[in-house]
Amino acid sequence: MKRIMVIGASAGAGKSTFATRLGKALNINVFHLDAFFWKPGWVEASKEEFTQAQQEMIKNNNSWIVEGNYTATFDIRAEKADTIIYLELPLRVCLYRVIKRWLTNLGKRRPDLGGGCTERMEWAFIKFIITTYRPRKKAMKERLDFYQEDKLVVRLKGKAAIEYFLQAIEQTKSSSAS
Repeated sequence: MKRIMVIGASAGAGKSTFATRLGKALNINVFHLDAFFWKPGWVEASKEEFTQAQQEMIKNNNSWIVEGNYTATFDIRAEKADTIIYLELPLRVCLYRVIKRWLTNLGKRRPDLGGGCTERMEWAFIKFIITTYRPRKKAMKERLDFYQEDKLVVRLKGKAAIEYFLQAIEQTKSSSAS
């Protein structure tokens, strides 16, 4: 596991938190796709800028953890990844976490977002999560089935499975360091 994608069924699945912990445990740099996509003031990067930023990151790093879905550029990362980790939690949990994150970070800038983006919430985002959750799960399953031919694909469903996986990695790395 040296080039890792962390993806999820939805916003609120815990991708950023998971990737950060995994990065610390494996001593691998973590790259958040939101930081590549969002420019100051919530301005979207063009597809060309977003694509180029990912290609540069992959080219300039021997190992990496990339966190985020962004299906339009999924194959750029998947082509070079050796591991894809998929997080799936129930829709209600994802929605709860998104709202909690918004309230917790109101008026602040999150480290996993591009610079100059203060936390915000829009009804369109909540609607997007609700309306795309089930189709996204289906599409992710098909995509993961395709990639498991030549990649390590880890599917973690539920908070307990996610925590167990992280603790196992953290324990393995801490025992090999001593």
